[in-house]
Amino acid sequence: MKTNTQSQGLNRTGLANLLVVYLVWSSTYLAIRIAVREGAGFPPFTMGLMRAALGCLILFTWSYFKKERIRITRREALTLLVSGILLWVAGNGLVTFAEQRTESGLAALLVAASPIWAAVVEAVWDRKLPSPLLFISLLIGFGGIVVLTLPSLSSGVHADAIATLALLVAAMAWSSGSVYQARNQLDLAPRVSSAYQMLFGSIGFGILALLLKEPAPTPNTEAWLAWGYLVIFGTLAFTSYVIALKLLPTRIVMTYAYVNPVLALLLGFFVLGEEITVYTIGGSLLVLLGVAGVFRERLAKQRQG
Repeated sequence: MKTNTQSQGLNRTGLANLLVVYLVWSSTYLAIRIAVREGAGFPPFTMGLMRAALGCLILFTWSYFKKERIRITRREALTLLVSGILLWVAGNGLVTFAEQRTESGLAALLVAASPIWAAVVEAVWDRKLPSPLLFISLLIGFGGIVVLTLPSLSSGVHADAIATLALLVAAMAWSSGSVYQARNQLDLAPRVSSAYQMLFGSIGFGILALLLKEPAPTPNTEAWLAWGYLVIFGTLAFTSYVIALKLLPTRIVMTYAYVNPVLALLLGFFVLGEEITVYTIGGSLLVLLGVAGVFRERLAKQRQG
């Protein structure tokens, strides 16, 4: 019997791993901002290439010593290629690109809307109209996105508008990749799946870096430390996320979608002095309310099923 179905309280190991997800995933937005902001010395896609390549090497090595199956079939390769490009290149890559000019808190808040976009993708995939609760939740969540992006899109600064749009596309891509992966389950260890996704992602990053003729990286000390943090602790957070999903109810684990943007916003404020405005507060509350409605609707469906 799976531990996450037990009714005698919540598993302590699962909660400890969920705490890692709360703290580390929240801080990755700050680390990305430090690594690629102006003067840091890391071109965005080159940084993504270096991060994903080393991360996949760590996971492949770990899987090898755990004696997990590493050789994959053609079907598995196609699934991991598509999900890897959507999650890493289009998702994480566009966040990294945007954070050259966008504050880490705003990036985290817009990516926090991923469950909202995922609900839209699933509705289109299944060719089913959303329920009244889901429809209202989507409207509220998209209202929050409008509030959050309005200052940047109306400022008249071309680069800021492009960065904001990149974050919106990143959230859509991450959601699409997550839904695609969920609809195409593979008989692989999570570490192996993630390693291949990062491998394909690193290839995509490399192609973009070449096409855009990114300069050779000349990172300063802070940028190197941020990159190292992303490689080591980002990999740790993914593993903790997988463990938490096994040991805790999914609805408990998914609370990271509420916690991450709030902590990221506070980290950006205290570490980098990023501004928190009325738009930030109002938009974030609407986005989180929309996400809460999406989760509530999914929980109601599970109980009915």
